[in-house]
Order: sequence, then structure tokens, then C-alpha cells
Amino acid sequence: MILRSTRARRAVIGLAVGAAAFSLALTGCSSSGDGGNGGNGGGAADTLVVYTGQAGDYQINFNPYSPTKIGGLGAIYESLFFVTNANTNEPKPLLGTEYAWNEDGTQLDVTLRDGVTWTDGEAFDADDVVFTFQLLLDNPALNTMGFNGAIEKVDATHVTLSFDEPAFVQAPDLLGKVFIVPEHIWSGIDPTTDVIAEPIGTGPYTLGEFKAQAFTLTANEDYWDGAPAVKAVRYLSLSGNTAGVDALKAGTIDWQTGPVPDIQNVSKNYPGYDQITIGQNQMALLSCSNADLGCEGPQTDPAVRKAIYYALDRGQINSLAFQGTASDMSPTFALLPAQEQFISSEIDEKSVPDAPDLDEVDELLTGAGYAKGSDGVYAKDGEPLSLTIEVVTGWTDYITAIDTMSQQLKAAGINVIAAQSSWNEWTDKKSKGTYELAIDSLGQGAASDPYYLYNNFFSTANTANVGEAAPVNVARFSDPAVDDALAVLKRTNPDDTAARQEQFDVIQEAIVENMPYIPILTGGTTSEYNSADFTGWPTEDDLYAFPAIWASPDNAEIFKALKPVGE
Repeated sequence: MILRSTRARRAVIGLAVGAAAFSLALTGCSSSGDGGNGGNGGGAADTLVVYTGQAGDYQINFNPYSPTKIGGLGAIYESLFFVTNANTNEPKPLLGTEYAWNEDGTQLDVTLRDGVTWTDGEAFDADDVVFTFQLLLDNPALNTMGFNGAIEKVDATHVTLSFDEPAFVQAPDLLGKVFIVPEHIWSGIDPTTDVIAEPIGTGPYTLGEFKAQAFTLTANEDYWDGAPAVKAVRYLSLSGNTAGVDALKAGTIDWQTGPVPDIQNVSKNYPGYDQITIGQNQMALLSCSNADLGCEGPQTDPAVRKAIYYALDRGQINSLAFQGTASDMSPTFALLPAQEQFISSEIDEKSVPDAPDLDEVDELLTGAGYAKGSDGVYAKDGEPLSLTIEVVTGWTDYITAIDTMSQQLKAAGINVIAAQSSWNEWTDKKSKGTYELAIDSLGQGAASDPYYLYNNFFSTANTANVGEAAPVNVARFSDPAVDDALAVLKRTNPDDTAARQEQFDVIQEAIVENMPYIPILTGGTTSEYNSADFTGWPTEDDLYAFPAIWASPDNAEIFKALKPVGE
């Protein structure tokens, strides 16, 4: 199964590249004709060959703040700390070594690592950190995290960030998502438009060879934490999912993230490789739910949304559409199992039902004024209960899921049909609210904490009237009690778990009662990796980073952790 973010990215760069491109990529990027299993792409034993899903030529750009950047986050440019939503570990020190909030969350003090140098030999210090954060303040288009504080240099190894209001919840973005750039170079760069072809960073890798069909990151031998054991990471451009599968069969890549046939048996079908599936994105039927903001259709009735929720056979959906890679989900949208401690004790149903409950469907719909007709379909005021689900053309797993759900819902007395469209059209409908239902995933935020998902998808501040573009909350859900709870969470110290749970209880009660996003399952992201030639990969027991090759800066942490077998 492919993550939605992967699909969106591929929709921009284009997947449809001919088979000739695949052949060219393999012959041009393999240093030998060896097609053996786990063969490092035919390259050296300490070279890791990766495929991100890139189709078509790479356009060089290593500007970490450009929407067209092609890599380097974490590998070339570093943040102050490594923060991941794959676990709840404390931030890992990188360019920063310590941080501390004041009591009311309006000041964040950070100690910087001493003795770090940029890859051009210049010294790194607090001036670079202040310059980078000021860059965000001076260029609103780059400031996607909404940093609204001030930064001040204390001395060469200390900086202070200050805020007018408590900013505890901004910590993951501030510490882990601001990639520090060198002032002595970037003071002469327009960060909004300039393409960076010769990146200078502090990270474990530098840019080596660059060609349109492949580029290489080379180990930084002067890296402050010691040179990585993987001496080169080679990124290939292929021609899509099928080409990735063929490369696995040929042993010409070491790591990819994407679907393969019989995905549960990678080690058997591709000797020398293993796979890991991690659930991060929570699949849902998004609804334009709020009639007060202009939504139209039967899905504006919470009873209809909840009836759909209880009509689904999720075991069958998982088997037919997702090869069994999806996993359990909470109707509260707290990610399972990582965030189960945040689920309110007042919620009776901690996870979604696996099998349909047609009695519950009937009770909900008859209570809302529907009656089942002789054709077996519920109707109200002479109108049969019929809904359209929007999906992107080519998203085969989601299309299969809708086909499966439509049969299940028909058996429950609800008609649904799929409407396929381009990614741009699908996105426009969601954003402007000109849809009834759409299938998509709700992704995690900056850290493994439900606050970030709740703030993104359930805050009134992130929605808009139908016809206007909603930033994130495309269901157009709006509840003053939820907004108030989010405001309290924003200024509450994360260590005060009891105070935070009170607000989570309020939010989760509203989510489960209204169900503007109808939960399906947690989507699994599967990566296939060369375990014969490299050790140190993340495992379910040691998930130190999210193991998707396209996930930055997590992929850089994995590059640093890997070791060629025998070393």
C-alpha cells in the first residue's frame, strides 16, 4: 500500500514514464552487471541504493525551504534535535544538546553543540541558528509552522526563543523541523526562489555526483558525530511501482517504500530482503459535514455518518484492498497503539468494530427518520439514501476499498458510488467542500501526540465556508468546546498529563459523537530493505525512526544507523 502523501507527491512529479527510463536507470546506475539478490544495486558494499518513488528526471535543488527540494533534510542540513512521530522518545540532540522551557512556556532556551563545522570548513555557532529562525520570520511563505516568536543570541553556544503566549506545543517544530543553514552563504541567497546546487550543511552527508536519473550523497568524513559507515547513498529515478518491484527482484536497490505483490512474504519472494509495515495514517471517509458552513447532502446528518461507520466489514476491506497491511484504529483518532494512553476512559468503544452491526445501523437511521423501502434501501422524504465517494484515479487500493465498501453498504441499505478524478480535482473538491464523501488519510503531526492531529483536522481555525479553501479541516467540523479545549492544550505544559487528559476527553467525546471523519483503519506503510548486506534497520521493537525512504529527516537517522554486514 502507498501512503497518501506519497501519492500526492507522485501526482506532482508524474508517474507515467516509459519502460525505457527504467532500463536506462538500471544500466546507468549499476557499476556491475551483477543481478544477485541484495547486491547493493551492483555497487560497492558500503553504498546504499534507494528508490523513493521518483519518476522522471531529478531537477537539482537542495534548498531545504523550497517546495521543489529533492532531498538533504537531516542528511545535509540538520535541525537542533531529531524529533519523530514514530515514537514518543525524547528529542535526540543534534546541533542542540539541551533545551528547557520556562514555567509558563513563553521562553525556550537552547544549548548548541560546540566544535561543529560546516562542510566548507567554516565554524557553526549561534549566529547561524538566529539567522535561520529570522529567515522564517522575514519570509512568511517559508514559515509553514507558524513560528511567531523572537530569537536572540546569548553567546556562541546559547540561544533563546521567546513568545507572547505559551508555546509548549510548538516545541517539536521548533526543535526538529527548522533546518539550520549557514549565514555566511545564505545571507546572499533569496530562500524563496534560489535553487541550491552546491549545498553546504553540517550533516553526515554531502552532495556527490548528480545526474538527472540518479544522484549520490557522500559521507561527510568530518561529521561531528563521526563519519557514517554507509559511505554513499545513491538515489535512483525509476518509472513507478512496477519498476521498483523489478529492481527488488534483480537486487539492484537496497531500500524502497511501496507495494509489492504478496507483501506479507517479502523475505520468501525476494531472498535477502525483509519488510516492515508501520501504521501511521488513519484512513477515513471524509465528509462535508457542516450544513451551517454550506455543506449539502445526507452526510451532514451525524446519524448517517455513524450508520456508515457501523455498516463496514473492516476485516474484508483490509484483506481485499490492503493485503492485510492495515491495522486497528480508534474512533477518537488517537493513533493505536502508540497513543492509546490518551484515549478517554469515557469512550466505550476504544477501537473500530471489525464486523458490521446492522442492528445499530437500523437503529441510527430509523431514529433519524429513515425507513427501509421494498428495494432494501433506506429513504427519507421519498429520497433514497445515496452518497458519492471521491477518489483519485489510479489509487487502486482505495478504489478497491470503495468497491468493497459499496457492496457492504448496499447490504446495509445505503447506496454509494465512487467518483474518480485527477488529484488536482479531488483536492479542489475537498478543499472547497464541494463533495459528499472522500476517501483519504489523516496524517500525524510533528510528534506522536494526538494534539497535533486534533488541531489540524478539528479546529474551526483550520476550516472555512463551502466555496472557500479550508487549510486542513476539510470536514468543516466546528465545535466551540473543541476549540476551547485546543486553546487550553496549547498553553498547558506537556508534563501535566492530568490537565491535558481533561481536554482530550472533551475533544474525543465530540469526535466520536459527530464523526465528521468516518474511521476505516490505520493504513500501513510498507518498506522493503536489504537485510543481507546491511544491519541496523528499524524494527517494531526499536522504531527509532519512521522507516520510509521518502520520510525526512527520519531517513537520515537510518542512514547513520546502518552498517554494512561485517563491519
